[in-house]
Amino acid sequence: MLQVSFIRENRDFVIERLGVKNFSEAESKVDKVISLDNERRTKQTELDNIKAEANRLAKEIGMLFKQGKAAEAEELKARTAECKVQEKELGEQFAKVEAELKDLLLSIPNLPNQAVPRGKSAEDNEIVYEEGVIPELHAGAVEHWTLCSKYDIIDFELGNKITGAGFPVYKSQGAKLQRALINFFLDEAGKSGFTEVQPPLMVNEASALATGQLPDKEGQMYSVPLDGFYMIPTAEVPVTNIFRDTIQKQSNLPIACCAYSQCFRREAGSYGKDVRGLNRLHQFDKVEIVCIDTPEHSYEQLEMMKNHVAGLLRKLELPFRILRLCGGDMSFTSAITYDFEVYSAAQKRWLEVSSVSNFETYQSNRLKLRYKDENNKTQLAHTLNGSALALPRIVAALLENHQFESGIRIPKALQAYFGAETIF
Repeated sequence: MLQVSFIRENRDFVIERLGVKNFSEAESKVDKVISLDNERRTKQTELDNIKAEANRLAKEIGMLFKQGKAAEAEELKARTAECKVQEKELGEQFAKVEAELKDLLLSIPNLPNQAVPRGKSAEDNEIVYEEGVIPELHAGAVEHWTLCSKYDIIDFELGNKITGAGFPVYKSQGAKLQRALINFFLDEAGKSGFTEVQPPLMVNEASALATGQLPDKEGQMYSVPLDGFYMIPTAEVPVTNIFRDTIQKQSNLPIACCAYSQCFRREAGSYGKDVRGLNRLHQFDKVEIVCIDTPEHSYEQLEMMKNHVAGLLRKLELPFRILRLCGGDMSFTSAITYDFEVYSAAQKRWLEVSSVSNFETYQSNRLKLRYKDENNKTQLAHTLNGSALALPRIVAALLENHQFESGIRIPKALQAYFGAETIF
């Protein structure tokens, strides 16, 4: 959530940066924020004045009673009663304006960093790095969904029977491959300095609001209305909320956490080739990395996280590229995002497997996540997160790119975790 003081002091800049995200209501909403804040300040002043008047009258009444001037004191009591009525009315008006202002701020996206390119869709994203050789598959090579059936490792139809589309059942070596990847990702995160946590798979409304899933992505989350819970779309939500309403010591920063979790997404509106096989699921496994740092060092932390993800893909022997997302393709809460894509040789297309983002102070303002700087002044921290990695499309690319006539080769870095060199 943007800070009101920043919006007031940088009106034109805020409108210009929101334009990079193609936010059509930028000017009207920014001006409405300033107008509501002016009204809030006026109400606050009126409220403070009436409270001061009530306090002054209370002291004067006390003095009059001490002086034996009961009749005069009783006259002032009537004015005190009027002050209390006014105070109640002004308090209600102030609360109403404050609530309207908060709702308005929640509807305004984060400002994109200056490095974010302009653009309207994924076609306008910038490729900033590419590595690896796209494999040439043998004649008769097939997509991963056919391989899953051939080797009986992932059953999409069985998952459809048990739950519905997008909930596959991993079997035998398929289940073993999932476990191998999860442990590999967690161990690699540990080597990079991330502390492992195991968070809940459900969060309350306050947590979803704090990291920006609400109100922006409410329709994409599975909810448990009876209890007021939401199934997590990513471990980012519970892990970042560990630090909600806290003030960190600067000496403890950066904080770096990793977490394995199952993730749940409705993926409403998805269709066609994007949902075939493992390409888009409603339930999937992912290892997430989350960092908290000072504004001065958060972009160094972002580079570290990018290098970590690149190292994982390198060890999995997958060709990959990194894209800097344009304003129109970024999330509501992000200040800058880098997507990692791996090439799927059988599908002949790039698949997104990770997003690494810096949210700057947008989440921390909602979270009330702060730190004390070297001058003992309280400041908002920067929050960052990334997938390291999401399993479904990684598995799809591994199966497709490493297939040969009679099996599927397991990358060397994964063999000790998997317990074999090949899926037959």
